[in-house]
Amino acid sequence: MLGTSNLAKSFGDRTLFEGVSLKLNAGSRYGLVGANGSGKTTFLKIVAGDEPASDGSVSIPKDARVGVLRQDRFLSDDQIILDLAMMGDRVVWEALVESRRLAEDGGDAGRVADLEDRIRAHDGYTLEARASAVLEGLGIPVEAHRRPLSTLSGGFKLRVLLAQVLLGGADVLLLDEPTNHLDILSIRWLERFLAGYKGCAVVISHDQRFLDNVATHILDVDYETITLYTGNYAAFVVEKRSIRERKQAEIARAEKIIADKRAFVERFGAKATKARQAQSRLKQIEKIEVEELADTSRRSPLFRFAIQRPSGRDVLEAKGISKSYGAKQVLRDVSLSVRRGERVAVIGPNGLGKSTLLKILVGRLAADAGGASWGHEARVGYFAQDHRELLVDGSMTPLSFLWAACPDESPSYVRGQLGRALFSGDDVEKSVGSLSGGEAARLIFCRIIVERPNVLVLDEPTNHLDLEAIQGLVEGLKAFEGTVLFVSHDRYFVSELATRILEVTPSGPRDFPGTYEEYLAGCGDDHLDADTVVLKAKREHQKAAAPAEAGGSWEEQKRRRNRQKELPARRDKVLASIEAAEARKKAIQDLYCSDGFFERTGQAEIAALQAEDEALGPRIDALMAEWEQLEQEIAELGAVQAQ
Repeated sequence: MLGTSNLAKSFGDRTLFEGVSLKLNAGSRYGLVGANGSGKTTFLKIVAGDEPASDGSVSIPKDARVGVLRQDRFLSDDQIILDLAMMGDRVVWEALVESRRLAEDGGDAGRVADLEDRIRAHDGYTLEARASAVLEGLGIPVEAHRRPLSTLSGGFKLRVLLAQVLLGGADVLLLDEPTNHLDILSIRWLERFLAGYKGCAVVISHDQRFLDNVATHILDVDYETITLYTGNYAAFVVEKRSIRERKQAEIARAEKIIADKRAFVERFGAKATKARQAQSRLKQIEKIEVEELADTSRRSPLFRFAIQRPSGRDVLEAKGISKSYGAKQVLRDVSLSVRRGERVAVIGPNGLGKSTLLKILVGRLAADAGGASWGHEARVGYFAQDHRELLVDGSMTPLSFLWAACPDESPSYVRGQLGRALFSGDDVEKSVGSLSGGEAARLIFCRIIVERPNVLVLDEPTNHLDLEAIQGLVEGLKAFEGTVLFVSHDRYFVSELATRILEVTPSGPRDFPGTYEEYLAGCGDDHLDADTVVLKAKREHQKAAAPAEAGGSWEEQKRRRNRQKELPARRDKVLASIEAAEARKKAIQDLYCSDGFFERTGQAEIAALQAEDEALGPRIDALMAEWEQLEQEIAELGAVQAQ
């Protein structure tokens, strides 16, 4: 479906990639990953025809339709949202527009008939319904579809652009960060859409869970080339590490052989009786080729959030906060107390006031009613969703921007902090206005670090960060001794950090004191994984079927006694199944990590193992849910018996 031959791209003396020959097939979904600045977006632009390659070629069938989601494209504010989405299918849209115009003007009947045939041939009369379904799936409600685009915020405008691309009937989809500005429900909808997509999709994303759920292959931009791996992101990480470690071991073995032979030559080379053997070993050394490992372009920033002094125990008290924008009320009577050391994740669909709440808490927006007060010695560091609003003077450099936050520190200290955030050499003298999204985000975190707050308020902190930076941020926040209040749609980020969940819902906030996993177990329907709604429904059905009281007829008491005898055996059987499934999952992971596994194993066997591995996760979750329900029923029956 899509091929590249010896593709290369350089800027001056800097090579992004070269010698890239790939064959990408229909029905496969390729996650394009790499460090910020490694060339992911450039590769996508070359494939889309937006930018020339330095060498090589791209081949796409002439009749293939290509849909491209570009980060720098904008739509007209005065056009209707539904119309903009329908324009994605250009063939049908143009035929519909011309057909309507001819019908109004009483035009050529023959031309009208031709247009009708074209519309029917492309299933054009369902386009409006399909467009509406896609918009709704991406979180734009039906009542907004007939409004002008100007009525939407910037993030929702990008969703309309994504809908336009998805509706184009493309044979090849090229998507650059499609999950940016999507909430979790919309991300999950997009995952399902792509899972059913029959064409060839290439997707840039920094969302690990999204890549795991969507990708059938990974294209890794590293070592000045692009390498194809089979499997999702988790499988790619294992395989890439295994290959690197094997090459390092091979180099170490070769270097040891060379060292041993050189030692022999140095020891016996001057002896006449050993001269021939020494010369032989010198010739052997010349024949040994030691591979030189290329340096990876992946770099991980070091985020160390040290506090100047601890805050008091009670960090934040918010009471009765309400806020409206015109006729739309986004927050109503929200109250919240936060204590020192908590990491509170604020989750939920877009448009319900999560960012607004954070802005009110940090004093960047006034509430219509209610208010918030920070506790004793609370010093707040704030990361805005549109973090460029914190880089007010675009002419400043990273060096001057950071130094302004710590004017009493030495130049070496400031440069050292910038270096930890991956700013080195000439990078520190660039204007902040020219920084990429990821660079700007790292610079803001760098400034927060030198300010040494004991409370961090973070609004979508992982937007624009690459996977290495996200991991570095997770590690830094885990080690942080202060308090964190953050909004995020990144399931991995929330699951790694949160010690408390505040879910914002249309009916008001729902506060849960626990981790993301505990929240799922307790509530089962949060916006970080829509599939758990099914699990909750199953649990509620089982709970409703469980006996609730000690009384009842003799037959009911007999049924309870029999059930009480059966449950322990059933529980033990489920536990055994859990242990077996977990053992099998671990065995598959051990296979992945074994030396040379991917070299000696056929693709069919690898695919079968990956499919089995993916199926084991949901099975273990279901068994765990059943085990929890059995334990609960055993406890309830025991309590009834004791009464």
